[in-house]
Amino acid sequence: MSTVHTSDSHMALSKEPSTDRSVANQSGSTAAEKPPPVPGIPDAVLHVEECRPEPRWWENKPLEKPLDGFYGWMVVLSGFFMLMFSMGCTNSYGEYQTYYHLHLFPSEKMSTLSWIGTLQFAMANLAAPLAGILCERLETRLVAFSGGLVMGLSLVIASFCVDTPWKLIVTQGIVFGLGAALVFIPSVSIPSQWFNKHRPLAVGVAVSGSGIGGLWLTPATRAMIDNLGPGWALRITGIMLFAANTAVAPLMRNRIKVQSRTKVLDLSILREARFIFISVGSFCALAAYFTPLFSLPSFAVQVAGKSSSFGTNLLTIFNAASTVGRIATGQIAGSMGNINVLVVCTVLSSLSILVLWLPFQTGGTLIACAIVYGLVCGGVISLIPVIMANVWGVERISTTIGILYLANFAGTLVGAPSSGAILDNIGHRTNFRPTIVFSGVFMLCASAFFAALRFSMDWNPFARI
Repeated sequence: MSTVHTSDSHMALSKEPSTDRSVANQSGSTAAEKPPPVPGIPDAVLHVEECRPEPRWWENKPLEKPLDGFYGWMVVLSGFFMLMFSMGCTNSYGEYQTYYHLHLFPSEKMSTLSWIGTLQFAMANLAAPLAGILCERLETRLVAFSGGLVMGLSLVIASFCVDTPWKLIVTQGIVFGLGAALVFIPSVSIPSQWFNKHRPLAVGVAVSGSGIGGLWLTPATRAMIDNLGPGWALRITGIMLFAANTAVAPLMRNRIKVQSRTKVLDLSILREARFIFISVGSFCALAAYFTPLFSLPSFAVQVAGKSSSFGTNLLTIFNAASTVGRIATGQIAGSMGNINVLVVCTVLSSLSILVLWLPFQTGGTLIACAIVYGLVCGGVISLIPVIMANVWGVERISTTIGILYLANFAGTLVGAPSSGAILDNIGHRTNFRPTIVFSGVFMLCASAFFAALRFSMDWNPFARI
């Protein structure tokens, strides 16, 4: 009996290593491949996945739906409306800047007033990494709702601060931008998780919301300012923004569950040459992007001798063209390649500034510049999130885009304020040509870095990249 007992003990001990291996294998196996019960080992150890608690109400809960399906378009619709109000407010800021400059603060430098609109977009980019982390760790719908709440409150508070520029810089600029980040990042990144075949088109439709917003918010803002004053214009816009954002935020859902990791923000991507190319290209593009948007209305009034309503119409034309361009470039990129189309868009954007705007001072050429620039510059905004998803994957798209948008933050800070300073100090507030050259050259530099990204992936100039 003792011999048998010793043999049984030996056999039991010899089974322990295999038991450990089965437990380890179970943690990496699928739910369908369940090993048989092992005496002495709790089921909680064997079935780790089954025993994990349900996510709490504020945690990320992915929604299991098919790719390129109906719910994906609901996510696109949510992003469209959130960007329509958030980025639409930024695109229509030129109306506020013109009114501030001509009526409220005529003695203030243009560079000071341009900080308000610049910081709206700059802070959205600066807070982008934080917004990306929140989208991975928390319920995306909660993040988007919080962004709408912050933006709405910032505009309502700004409506009581129209007596001093620095108060508007803080409220209408900085605080609004922080709220915009919580809406902007999910709107441009989450749609990529829901699409494969139609990804460029889906992202293009989502980001076209900013163009649509500028299209109707620009004349609406002008009408509200003329009839009610800037204070009520800000209040009404803030209330509309919060209401619309609250209505569509529940549709913004993640499709992919991001596994936990020790690093909150993985910066190893900064060591990749391709990421450096797209980051520097984005920096240059954003340094140039807002100068035509903010300066064309003032140029039309001060240099071309047109009415303020003509300047408003230029912004409307730009936003309409930008809406068409963002959707069209997404469709074209599906057949020609995303990076190829991005390079073409930045080259044409530069030419529209240097060829159509710089040499002429007529209403017709200003309209042509607004149309061409709007059509092609929209591709810069819509294609970069698609390229990030295609090159670096959709699993961590929110944080990788968040890191990239730090370059956008730097470009935004360099761009519009520098253009305003050049106009004040070199152009003496009347000569716009140095400002126009500044914007056109930066956009041309952006095309060079995007071309470097393209050829770093394939030297064949006819390849679909």
